[in-house]
Amino acid sequence: MSKFGKPVRPGGGPLSGLRVIEFGQIAAGPFTGMLLADLGADVVKVEKPDGGDGMREWPPFFTNNEGDAYSANFASLNRNKRSVTIDFKSEAGRQRLRQLCDRADIVIENFRPGVLGKYGFGYEALAETNPRLVYCSISGYGQQGPYAKRGAFDVTIQAISGLMSVTGEEDGIPVKCGVPVADFAAGLYAAYSIAAAVFQARETGKGAYIDCSMLGSVLGISALQTSEYYGNGTPPRKLGTAHPRNAPYQGFNGSDKPFVIAAGNDKLWRSVCEAVGMPELADDPRFASQTLRAKRQKELAAILQERFARKPAAEWLAEFERRGVPCAPINTYEDILHDPAVREMGLIEPLLLPNGVTTSTVKFPVHISGTETAVYRQPPRHGEHDDEVFAEWLAPAVHSTINR
Repeated sequence: MSKFGKPVRPGGGPLSGLRVIEFGQIAAGPFTGMLLADLGADVVKVEKPDGGDGMREWPPFFTNNEGDAYSANFASLNRNKRSVTIDFKSEAGRQRLRQLCDRADIVIENFRPGVLGKYGFGYEALAETNPRLVYCSISGYGQQGPYAKRGAFDVTIQAISGLMSVTGEEDGIPVKCGVPVADFAAGLYAAYSIAAAVFQARETGKGAYIDCSMLGSVLGISALQTSEYYGNGTPPRKLGTAHPRNAPYQGFNGSDKPFVIAAGNDKLWRSVCEAVGMPELADDPRFASQTLRAKRQKELAAILQERFARKPAAEWLAEFERRGVPCAPINTYEDILHDPAVREMGLIEPLLLPNGVTTSTVKFPVHISGTETAVYRQPPRHGEHDDEVFAEWLAPAVHSTINR
């Protein structure tokens, strides 16, 4: 038994009893569905008969001895779900799906605006017979406005949102963040908004339509950059690992490899000066305040870098840790996934794939007292639960938590 409580399984967890239809593809929609599934919701992924979610074809693949391959990328976003296949071009298929939607508490979709509406699965059509439904549409640019019909991928949203303009070295070209933050920021905002709307539906009996855009989500997490622009009228610029308002607050090179320090106030700055054997630097009028250090951070970084190049990164990190200065190695994912702190946090869990191959996954990363989130369903094969889901959801005894 974990110190965090009982594991989530069907019938347990904070979102137990909620039924979710996920029309999800690639990242943002499936990530939203997985967040709800991790907390106990019954998430049913609806896929086309001919291939399903395109991420099923994304490498790398785990292949068993019989040559049965399964996508690691797909598995990472689709644990704890079930999969059904529906032919949208078939009237019989649409009728079957409509029955599921009438029993659902939540619908998630991330198609281009209007696509599902053509088949009768837009919010207004479904809410006519299921007024408590919480329906969340995730798209690049929202459901209205001049860009609504545009296609969007993570990189295009990073570009148009301004995020790429502040990412990269100061004298280099803009670059995208290595993690698809537009997809996952949208997924987080969507799941958060769905949880709020479900609470409202329980109280009022009336559901809601949620229009969650990737563009809006990235702007939402860019609060410091947008406030900087509104504050001084100048667009923020890319600074590599440096910070526009703090210094030294960036990456440096030890004699063997790089590391980061974050001296975000005067006390920490004085500790850095002592650590590098230059206590007089703390009272240097060029660097006497946080504002001055940020203004002259190139000059300051050059002084510090000359010292840092004399010792290995591990020695500097140990020295800063001893003095209470926030610091960290610049890890690869191999480094951090084998870090004992990550293991102690309980973030890594085995994941059995449908083809019998076992890998590892980063589980739901937030601990909730009384509940241990866990992988209680392996990611599904395409259409694996066609009969099972319809039998369970359409059984007369099934009642939604939201309708009680």
